Amino acid sequence: MDVCDTTVTINQLIVIGQTKIMVKITLLHPDLGIGGAERLVVDAALALKKQGHDVNFVTTHHDHGHCFAETLDGTIPVTVVGDWIPRHIFKKFYALLAYIRMIYAACYMLLVMSNKPDIVICDLVSICIPFLRLFRPKIIFYCHHPDQLLSTRGSLLKTFYRIPLNYLEQITTGQADKIFVNSCYTLEVFKKTFTKLTIQPDILYPSIHTEFFDSQRISSLEKTLDQKLPHNSNILLSINRYERKKNLGLALYALAELKNLLSTDEWNKTLLIMAGGYDKRVEENVDHYMELCGMADELGISDKVLFLRSPSDNDKMSLLKYCKILIYTPPNEHFGIVPLEAMYFEKPVIAHNSGGPRETIINNNTGFLIDELNGQAFAQSIVKLINDETMRLTFGENGKNRVMKIFSFDAFSEQLNKTVMQLSSL
Repeated sequence: MDVCDTTVTINQLIVIGQTKIMVKITLLHPDLGIGGAERLVVDAALALKKQGHDVNFVTTHHDHGHCFAETLDGTIPVTVVGDWIPRHIFKKFYALLAYIRMIYAACYMLLVMSNKPDIVICDLVSICIPFLRLFRPKIIFYCHHPDQLLSTRGSLLKTFYRIPLNYLEQITTGQADKIFVNSCYTLEVFKKTFTKLTIQPDILYPSIHTEFFDSQRISSLEKTLDQKLPHNSNILLSINRYERKKNLGLALYALAELKNLLSTDEWNKTLLIMAGGYDKRVEENVDHYMELCGMADELGISDKVLFLRSPSDNDKMSLLKYCKILIYTPPNEHFGIVPLEAMYFEKPVIAHNSGGPRETIINNNTGFLIDELNGQAFAQSIVKLINDETMRLTFGENGKNRVMKIFSFDAFSEQLNKTVMQLSSL
């Protein structure tokens, strides 16, 4: 569990009896939206700032209506460069243009910006690493998942198009001074994918900024739910981006199955809230949102589903406090920060028995890990938790204890700073 490199410069403050180092750190990230990868880098920035380091972001896109509050309110300064470079050409070449945007951002940061970093932390796109090395900052790369595995299969032409990109991803990833992955699952995938690399990544589990969670006020959404929903409603919550790989339709199928498994009284009190990242620039977000609305209508459960697009941080916290159960539907998720957030709010989590959730959720202790990817299997576990309040509350308490013991923000911050101090002495 490490995360930040540092190079010692004149920013060292020598204190009698000890040496305290203030390091200039830039986090280079493609798009500061509201996904799990963005939440991790924002939390890393907050952790490093709390330790006394000078931290800022450089990004190629920052939509003020689609970002985390800390990147908007000045908590962490953000510089946007290269947003004029297109994201695609006639809906093609997304990866190539993402590479170009990141190379441009890296070169701009090191050639034009006056506040040169001692350390650069980058993630998602590794192509910028050899350009960063020309200017000698220490480089940390955080691998959420190999990018080449996220690319959907296509034509033979696309296969040839990806060959040089995949090669460059492996070579440039290996040029980082330090590599982190987000889970044991991702570590195994990393080793199987980047077979030519000898560097050994360390696992740095994402955390959640618990102080931020604790300070959130009741949102207008929570007040609305209080007014419109029956007392003690069975609120089921799904939080994920509107992407097909997140398998959100599974939550709808599970809800449809519940109609036959719950008593009439419990069914009447049941509502599924589907909240997720939605970017109107992303065609899949728009299309999949419409697909899910249509699916709910076909299943006859439209009146039992509330769709929310890109809820605010306050609304998200309110949903986590208000719900009874979190349904987490992606298979083979690299890590998954939402289950941790729900567990911190003492909510049991139901997820597929694969990927990162196998490391965060303890089956029959903090929630249920389901082997089958079908609505009936998920629905049966939901019914157990709805009908057994003691089990639900016990799972919730166990979940919070697990988050505080293994995934706490303090532990995350301490390990980050430890790594910074170690690298600063090199």
